[in-house]
Amino acid sequence: MRHILLPLLLGTVLAGCQALPPSSGTQRDDSVDITDISEKPATDTGRVPRQVDFPADEYAALEKTGNAALSGRLTLDTPSGTVVGAGETVSVAPVTTYSAEAAEQALAGRAVERADPRARAYTHTTRTDGNGYFMLRGLPSGHFYVSGSLVDPSSGQRKVIIHETRLGDGQHREIQLNR
Repeated sequence: MRHILLPLLLGTVLAGCQALPPSSGTQRDDSVDITDISEKPATDTGRVPRQVDFPADEYAALEKTGNAALSGRLTLDTPSGTVVGAGETVSVAPVTTYSAEAAEQALAGRAVERADPRARAYTHTTRTDGNGYFMLRGLPSGHFYVSGSLVDPSSGQRKVIIHETRLGDGQHREIQLNR
């Protein structure tokens, strides 16, 4: 069950965005890989307290839905070959001061306290197909964290992968969520 909860929790803690100028058409992803970490089991008592309060004003300025789309594939390169993230959760959450704190903690291998329920309205999730491919439609334009995780068979540890990307109004971006 923990394998399912981590990507969902990661997606819910990474919420917020900034509007971008409109653009259209399909583009390959030119996002920056901001982190990849191994999961460390997190219980409610083992979570790092949040230092940033939920910024209601920052979120109030954001759109919850739009006409942009994000698709791609979740994979992990290992010494024994590429592992496909079949049936895994992928989350897309807008970048805000609130979500940046969670991303920073994830970079350090720590989980923060659960996200404020108001942030969940801005987070979009989907599951990958049997080949690790995913598609999310109805996204607003903005600056996002895209996250997923899968088990590295060589170590047995769940690897969390987070990329940062931007979407314009009506844009479809492809992203390879891998490390």
